[in-house]
Amino acid sequence: MTLKTETVRPPTGMERLNRQMIAILDFGSQYSELIARRIRETQVYSEVLSYRTTAEQLRQLSPKGIILSGGPSSVYDAAAPHCDPEIWKLGIPVLGVCYGMQLMVQQLGGEVTRSDRGEYGKASLCIDDPTDLLTNVEDGITMWMSHGDSVVRLPDGFGLLAHTTNTACAAIAHPQLKLYGVQFHPEVVHSLGGLALIRNFVYHICDCEPTWTTAAFVEEAIREIRGKVGNKRVLLALSGGVDSSTLAFLLHQAIGDQLTCMFIDQGFMRKLEPERLVKLFHEQFHIPVQYVDARERFLTSITGITDPEAKRKCIGHEFIRVFESESRRLGPFDYLAQGTLYPDVIESADTNVDPQTGERVAVKIKSHHNVGGLPKDLRFKLIEPLRKLFKDEVRRVGRSIGLPEEIVQRHPFPGPGLAIRILGEVTAERLEILRDADYIVRQEINRQGIYHDFWQAFAVLLPVRSVGVMGDQRTYAYPIVLRLVSSEDGMTADWSRVPYELLETISNRIVNEVQGVNRVVYDITSKPPGTIEWE
Repeated sequence: MTLKTETVRPPTGMERLNRQMIAILDFGSQYSELIARRIRETQVYSEVLSYRTTAEQLRQLSPKGIILSGGPSSVYDAAAPHCDPEIWKLGIPVLGVCYGMQLMVQQLGGEVTRSDRGEYGKASLCIDDPTDLLTNVEDGITMWMSHGDSVVRLPDGFGLLAHTTNTACAAIAHPQLKLYGVQFHPEVVHSLGGLALIRNFVYHICDCEPTWTTAAFVEEAIREIRGKVGNKRVLLALSGGVDSSTLAFLLHQAIGDQLTCMFIDQGFMRKLEPERLVKLFHEQFHIPVQYVDARERFLTSITGITDPEAKRKCIGHEFIRVFESESRRLGPFDYLAQGTLYPDVIESADTNVDPQTGERVAVKIKSHHNVGGLPKDLRFKLIEPLRKLFKDEVRRVGRSIGLPEEIVQRHPFPGPGLAIRILGEVTAERLEILRDADYIVRQEINRQGIYHDFWQAFAVLLPVRSVGVMGDQRTYAYPIVLRLVSSEDGMTADWSRVPYELLETISNRIVNEVQGVNRVVYDITSKPPGTIEWE
């Protein structure tokens, strides 16, 4: 990969804010995004990049440190992904995690082989050198292992920092070159000393300062919005969720009446939400909202479509077309604002494909309607100020600029709405069934006062029917799946262990109150291997 020679422009405000940056090279680990979140918890900006990012490109980005992620490959495999070996000569501190450490060892002259015994799960870390990377990390503390290969010979100049019962080289360092490696995963919550290690790398080894704060982000975002938009008009795709609502508040602070919020009722919203949204923005926030009833148009556009990717892209395409036609009615707009978040971009990405082998290192999970579903002939210029943020960061931004708590803490809701919570074809009948069932789920968790205990809590309708008995009559109706999960950021999630009494109440109400349903089941799948949404 070659880098074009071009005149280097002065950094923008946001780029100056991000200059205290840790770059994460992704080798396909399920935890790469989690590394980024852990770095940001130290109030230092981090970004996930392809493992194919060259040393020259990194030099121009000027990160304060580089982290090599884990990955599913073995470094000695012919098709294993490798980083640019010139990275070791940049003089930038590097931390290799699991596969990243093994790659560092191999490229610098050490040796990695298949272990006689793999090591998975919790392991006690025995510290041999309690300084530098492992300062304030307690000897014997639990770290999370997940590897079948091990380092058997260190490169010249490297020393041992820690070991475990099964892993002789659990942490290594070349302090003079500021190259470090750990065989465990400090980014996961099971690694009890992980955050202390990350802080050591970020603050003491990379010499970063905690500049990635909510106040700094808001200030720079407003400045950049004004600089980019000038006196042009902006059309915002408002959904009522925390992302688009935060964006509405942020844009309104930045450009005032140049912002027009448009809520398109595509017919896939939850029960009573469209009416409540418009009233809330008009009466409480004093931000005008243009309401567009496009329910019939959207339902017609996806009639007969059963593939979830095709469904998402069709809905995304229809969104843009409606915005285009409605914007012409309201007057010309130069910019379309969207509440796209960093996880949306990551999950829609399809970039880590080896050009020689075609091997996909990090796969696209699903297209988000506001990322993968945009048409190529889009006539708007996009403005996405939240594109670099995780959900928890958006909540902090929203809270800091005055967004009410009822919206800040609102459960995430997908852009395609209930259309992707109905598996298979979406029909008016199925929408009505799911809308009523989902309303009962939300009513009951609110009645119990546990709404905020969940990351998401919702219902899914399956396109199959099963036999049941109601009032001595045979029924042949749909099943409803309950999905209640806990998570910190939506990148990983676990199913919630809710009381049986709550499940019983929800189930009884759904089968008795929602016509067309005779069975309720509970989804006990985590993410991974599943996703939070079913489509």
